[in-house]
Amino acid sequence: MAPQKLLCLPSLLLPLLTLLLPQADTRSFVVDRDHDRFLLDGAPFRYVSGSLHYFRVPRVLWADRLFKMRMSGLNAVQFYVPWNYHEPEPGVYNFNASRDLFAFLKEATLANLLVILRPGPYICAEWEMGGLPAWLLQKPKIHLRTSDPADNMTKMFALLRKYEPHGPLVNSEYYTGWLDYWGQNHSTRSVPAVTKGLEKMLKLGASVNMYMFHGGTNFGYWNGADEKGRFLPITTSYDYDAPISEAGDLTPKLFAIRNVISKFQEVPLGPLPLPSPKMMLGPLSLHLDGNLLAFLDFLCPQGPIHSILPMTFEAVNQDHGYMLYQTYLTHTVSEPTQFWMPNSGVHDHAYVMVDGVFQGVLERNMKHSLLLTGKKGAKLDVLLENMGRLSFGSNSSDFKGLLEPPILGQTVLTQWLMFPLKVDNLVKWWFPNQLLKSSHPQTPSGPTFYSTTFPILDSGGDTFLFLPGWTKGQVWINGFNLGRYWTKRGPQQTLYVPRPLLFPRGALNKITLLELENVPLQPQIQFLDRPILNSTMHKTYIYSLSAESASEPMELSGH
Repeated sequence: MAPQKLLCLPSLLLPLLTLLLPQADTRSFVVDRDHDRFLLDGAPFRYVSGSLHYFRVPRVLWADRLFKMRMSGLNAVQFYVPWNYHEPEPGVYNFNASRDLFAFLKEATLANLLVILRPGPYICAEWEMGGLPAWLLQKPKIHLRTSDPADNMTKMFALLRKYEPHGPLVNSEYYTGWLDYWGQNHSTRSVPAVTKGLEKMLKLGASVNMYMFHGGTNFGYWNGADEKGRFLPITTSYDYDAPISEAGDLTPKLFAIRNVISKFQEVPLGPLPLPSPKMMLGPLSLHLDGNLLAFLDFLCPQGPIHSILPMTFEAVNQDHGYMLYQTYLTHTVSEPTQFWMPNSGVHDHAYVMVDGVFQGVLERNMKHSLLLTGKKGAKLDVLLENMGRLSFGSNSSDFKGLLEPPILGQTVLTQWLMFPLKVDNLVKWWFPNQLLKSSHPQTPSGPTFYSTTFPILDSGGDTFLFLPGWTKGQVWINGFNLGRYWTKRGPQQTLYVPRPLLFPRGALNKITLLELENVPLQPQIQFLDRPILNSTMHKTYIYSLSAESASEPMELSGH
């Protein structure tokens, strides 16, 4: 169902108010400051909660994840509402299908979980732009997340304590693990560290929320990014080393947490769910569909935008994904000459081609130049990839694309054609299976599409896509955007494929890859029965956290 344009935001809140009003006379929640506690329906109450993000879990799996949280001994679920997930364009709202917030609230009720709702508008959560919609950046001089410089936090807290000298103890974000960045190691937090801190807080009578209890997945282009000295995009997996794994399985950490909770309050009786069935398949060989440049008429059917200087993604209403910048050399460059971007103007990855031949990659904060040659009139194509907008920090106006005109030698390159690419539409609806079969290049060069079909003979199961030898790109299963892979950099080596995405019992499934750099000699993939989330050349990076303090790496991000 397509997003609908509504008249005003209050009309969105009316169904929620209607949902809550019938219970208003019979239910109550009070902060009893005199006794440093909460009162639920008049009785002393302490919540033991866990974070789960409905926008990181397929809708058909919401009930499963919430049930497992309740069986773990939790009595509440905490979650954000990302603004950009529900208002893709100004005044256009989407609360359908996987965005059906009211359906998720009902599932939480059925699981006998109370809800701690964090509506934003800013959420961080390692989510694209911290939940703020990219269309805010259509105002190029906008300043995001700024505050009045006259604010004095000491005075503000003193004012708070003037009116609230007492109150219940609360830890809204007790970390069970940590997030992952491309190029660093998979973060973990030990079971004893988690349970020791949890037990201390519960002995003090505190309410606590565990972030995350189930992390989920940054499907599509929804991952966020941090910046600490350099740009740090977040991986597709948001496993978080959480008590419930990315695939929804109960981990030893969950059983240990449940044991701690049982010392302080009753936990539900009955056996805990077993791991979901897993599937192995392959290796499968993929066939070449063609270079990205060959599909421009399908990727950008409305045609390019012309500008003397390159324009950003935001200036042409391209929120996510990819945009192609194209110009022509105005003179012959016979000797290798530096092609470079001033002022770190590549946001975030640029894949450079001359007359269709791949030349190399420029990377934000990392690689700013490469050497090119070419004849006068040669076509220069620069494919820009948005790797996710900054999700943490003040004034994070993270514009994407070519922020400055590239320079070849001493010549500023002008007269650009910009093609905002609708790659997901091509893969899902338009991909012409027989197109260009006779004109395939013998050797793929640069951004290239590959695909294959495969049956699953039984009922199938959850699985993990493994791409050995592939470099970097995007994957779709049956038209669904699984997210990015970056095998060469890691740490994540597999992509979680939930069972509901696959057609069982002999029906053909289709997988499509957009490989952005280099293809292995044998373009094959495999489906594994377990994830590989920790495979890099980097030193193991384990966060050491406690209930009392946080180590330096914690400053990389916030929620």
